[in-house]
Amino acid sequence: MVLKGKTHIFGDNIDTDVIIPARYLTTVDPNELAKNCMVDIDADFAGRVQKGDIMVAGLNFGCGSSREHAPIAIKGSGVSCVIARSFARIFYRNAINIGLPILECDEILDEMNAGDELEVDLAKGEITNLTTGKKYSSEPFPEFMQEIIAAGGEIAYLRKKFAKQEA
Repeated sequence: MVLKGKTHIFGDNIDTDVIIPARYLTTVDPNELAKNCMVDIDADFAGRVQKGDIMVAGLNFGCGSSREHAPIAIKGSGVSCVIARSFARIFYRNAINIGLPILECDEILDEMNAGDELEVDLAKGEITNLTTGKKYSSEPFPEFMQEIIAAGGEIAYLRKKFAKQEA
């Protein structure tokens, strides 16, 4: 799977309360959550983000509480992928569970500007900044995780898998 989008840059330790503040947790609807995604750190994010855009962040992205609302809000906003130096482990698993690809890449944040266009090849772990021509590497997703992401998350993946078995 190859993704393309413009970057939105965030720093270190972006916790789940910043991604989607607790006061907006009255729903699990991705479209409703997306309206307030990143609102406390970037009030204009929800109005600026476009389908396919890519978040780039620093260390420990998604730290804090284990709420699944955070990756749901990001995916609901149209973000196709998050690339960070590192992720909180529970956020990492929650993102995969809902079909939001996330990649770790240590050096990318230092050389990225907001609005740069990226191309991300999930199968190869290749990230290309189409604006600058610079290339980066990340650990590619194993095939089974690519299948989960392509299906739209773990539940959709399992439904598809069991439907094939029943047929």
